[in-house]
Amino acid sequence: MAPVSVADPDPAPETHAPLGATRDVGAAPPAPRDLLGRPLRDLRISVTDRCNFRCTYCMPREVYGLDYAFLPRAEILTFEEIERLARLFVRLGVTKFRLTGGEPLVRKGLPDLVRRLAEIDGVRDLALTTNGALLAAQARALRDAGLRRVSVSLDSLDDAIFGAMNGVEFPVQRVLQGIRAAQDAGLVPVKLNTVVKRGVNEASVLPLARWARDHGVILRLIEFMDVGLTNGWRLEDVVPAAELVALVDAAFPLEPIPPAYPGEVATRWRYRDGAGEIGVIASVTQPFCGACTRARLSAKGELFTCLFAAGGLDLRTLLRGGASDEAIEAAIASRWQGRSDRYSELRSSETTGLRRVEMFAIGG
Repeated sequence: MAPVSVADPDPAPETHAPLGATRDVGAAPPAPRDLLGRPLRDLRISVTDRCNFRCTYCMPREVYGLDYAFLPRAEILTFEEIERLARLFVRLGVTKFRLTGGEPLVRKGLPDLVRRLAEIDGVRDLALTTNGALLAAQARALRDAGLRRVSVSLDSLDDAIFGAMNGVEFPVQRVLQGIRAAQDAGLVPVKLNTVVKRGVNEASVLPLARWARDHGVILRLIEFMDVGLTNGWRLEDVVPAAELVALVDAAFPLEPIPPAYPGEVATRWRYRDGAGEIGVIASVTQPFCGACTRARLSAKGELFTCLFAAGGLDLRTLLRGGASDEAIEAAIASRWQGRSDRYSELRSSETTGLRRVEMFAIGG
């Protein structure tokens, strides 16, 4: 199988004229809470649906081949539009942004967007999730622009396993180079996101834990999730979080530690010898919907209130149709206030086959 090129597939740099500064719309309104009392605290912003990988659990190659038609540039939010929305989300209580994709680093000029978001008053954390393929060349510019943290997806240190899972035979060493560049740039600690699938890469967990311990990286083990409808998810393919923790604990004894902040999705464990920590994201076997404070903004401007949602609120039409900041803010607040999502808590045979948006379209 010939590997897919990881050259930047984004066709052109930003050419849009600035929209102008967001108007001062007065004091921020009361932070909205959804029907389960959950506040809106962090926003995941997908800057592109394009990706240079074809990971089996997100964008399987047999469904999304080399000729897959991504969104035209005109349908994707400009940096100015993203900044305008970001300022309104901050007024509604958001304090944390995470840039996602697709693969966010294929979006040309991304440090410009990072700089725009970093300069918004009230933003306490600005992070990015990437597959690491283009990170080595961009880490320093991203850090200089104001990015604080980076999470890198890496499912194995074995080239054959990793190449099969990323769908394009991308080599492990180039991802590790990106991680080193991020560390050298001060984007620390780097977090390593590993999706574990039964019969595929569970044997890679201990080597990854050992490597992460030795290199000052925080490993995050993620249960294989039923996001979208194209990844062939089956419950028997899930390696439960408890099994993953036991596997690591047997080699490197662990002890639990409390969440770093309310609503943190990872259950955290530290090594008893002081050599760092790991986390486990267990949305299948240990759902955390009750503490979910996350919304997602797709590349084309749709607001999703759950990773497992079937559809979103079209904010792009409001932006480009001349809606005021007040009107857009009210639309966002109304959607959040009507939210009752708790898919992972309700997951059962009754949810199997329900229409869901694919993960690459809204970010992980």
